[in-house]
Amino acid sequence: MAKENPYRTAPLATKSLPPGIPFIIGNEGAERFSYYGMRAILIVFMTQYLLNADGTAAMMSEDQAKGWFHLFVSAVYFTPLLGALIADGLLGKYRTIILLSLVYCLGHLALALDHTETGLAIGLGLIALGAGGIKPCVSSHVGDQFGQSNEHLLSRVFGWFYFSINLGAFLSMLATPWLLQAYGASVAFAIPGVLMLIATVLFWSGRNRFAHVPPSGLGFVREVFSGEGLRALGRLTMIYLFVAVFWALFDQTGSSWVLQAQHMDRILLGFEILPSQMQAANPLLVMLLIPIFSYLIYPFIDRFFALTELRKITIGMFVTVIAFAIPTWIQFQIDQGLTPHILWQLFAYFLLTSAEVMISITCLEFSYTQAPKSMKSFVMAFFMLSISAGNLFTSAVNFFIHNEEGESMLAGADYFLFFTVLMLATSILFAFVCRFYKGKRYLHAEIAADPKM
Repeated sequence: MAKENPYRTAPLATKSLPPGIPFIIGNEGAERFSYYGMRAILIVFMTQYLLNADGTAAMMSEDQAKGWFHLFVSAVYFTPLLGALIADGLLGKYRTIILLSLVYCLGHLALALDHTETGLAIGLGLIALGAGGIKPCVSSHVGDQFGQSNEHLLSRVFGWFYFSINLGAFLSMLATPWLLQAYGASVAFAIPGVLMLIATVLFWSGRNRFAHVPPSGLGFVREVFSGEGLRALGRLTMIYLFVAVFWALFDQTGSSWVLQAQHMDRILLGFEILPSQMQAANPLLVMLLIPIFSYLIYPFIDRFFALTELRKITIGMFVTVIAFAIPTWIQFQIDQGLTPHILWQLFAYFLLTSAEVMISITCLEFSYTQAPKSMKSFVMAFFMLSISAGNLFTSAVNFFIHNEEGESMLAGADYFLFFTVLMLATSILFAFVCRFYKGKRYLHAEIAADPKM
């Protein structure tokens, strides 16, 4: 006889916030501190702290480090496919998240203990599997807590979910570079590992408050390969191919923008900002801009025309073009021997973060609602493949831009100009293609709310 499921398996029919949301949002904040703290120091670690097995220095070149960085980020956003298959087809989202979170913790441990290229590869591999594998499960687990009665709160909660991501990222991007400089790589990698362990325990603590939508097993496979499932994937893939180009530019804030900041005047209000600390501007701006966009900018634009999800994404893409034109200009100044002030890069962060709010948050909600009911995690993984594809493209560019003489074919400002022009062409084409998108919304059925919850 099969063991009875001890957990509630459907969202509550309530107009208020689902009871498990605080545990998910708290978990996400701690997990993002873990991930972005490690990621913030990765370029600096590879170019300044990496060792041979005998303990001697073995630093990477800037282009090699950028290639490793974007290959790692690409892997983080490719493994969501594996996590989604396990969650939707076998274990369910909750058990998949717990299992892969433990793998995630082991990756941080490897980075803290072994500072060679071997330790780097093992640590990044485990983190890519853990961080990537839980990604589609956590975001779709948020959506699983909602039914038709409180659907109106879904967009706002995804906003707060994204807020928690950026609160964790902001704190870690300030703290971890300082930890690296003050205490070395072991402590700087260990602290994010401790936060990941806290995130896992916090998520486990909310197990009795969640709606645990059960895995569909073969039903998941049948729906994926059904006419409706394939049509949904086909429609969304068309959108994600364009969004991939945005991620090819956006994630360079952790690589080419950090390296560029090393050549800028970083004195601000009497304090010197570390190059990798500039990344903290992004999550801080996200936290400030989410309510501004939700309560002021979007309602204002809505007065003049219906601001659909695809229109938000389109506007965000054109803003990205302007945002990346600024570091292109900055690099022109640096190439001429000048030292521009870091405030110029801060302005670029403001525009790029505005584009992120319009593209990334919108894609989270859009992906969940456009996914058939047993394919929620799988479709979230498909969205994350766009991030993987964008970073894989950037990684390939950095590995292959050298000619036989070892010189870069996209040196200096030409590197940034290449990506700016690519984004402009993508934005124009996307504005045309998305006019033909015809979608459908899917949400789970509800059960009656328990007045005690």
